[in-house]
Amino acid sequence: MEITRQADYAVRAVLEIANLPEGRRISTAEVAERQRIPVTFLAKIIAQLAITGIVETTRGAHGGVRLARPPEAINMLEVIEAIDGPVTLNACVIDPANCVFASECAVRDVWCDAQSMLTGKLRATTFAQLTKSNSSGL
Repeated sequence: MEITRQADYAVRAVLEIANLPEGRRISTAEVAERQRIPVTFLAKIIAQLAITGIVETTRGAHGGVRLARPPEAINMLEVIEAIDGPVTLNACVIDPANCVFASECAVRDVWCDAQSMLTGKLRATTFAQLTKSNSSGL
């Protein structure tokens, strides 16, 4: 499994915004420049993050983007899922009916355990933790 480039950019953008002083806004163009993300691509990502309530955007001379919630209230899983949808290792993990072998499959439990560990780690990792562990930036 590999997250999309768009989800990776979203995580990097949210981390960049989380590193700002509380309440400060930053332009999408500045985030794009700092993180080396194409600005038009980032604009679409920011729009999706705003729809899901992760960031807030304001237009105008004093506008920009900022986190909608404190960084300790935003985790990696929700940012990735805001862009890519649910993180799943295999379709049978979400719905065993997706596989004709589900009732007798020796591998399904491994997929389920791995899924649980992955999503648990992403859910437990907040942007407050990431800003502390990487105070020098990405």
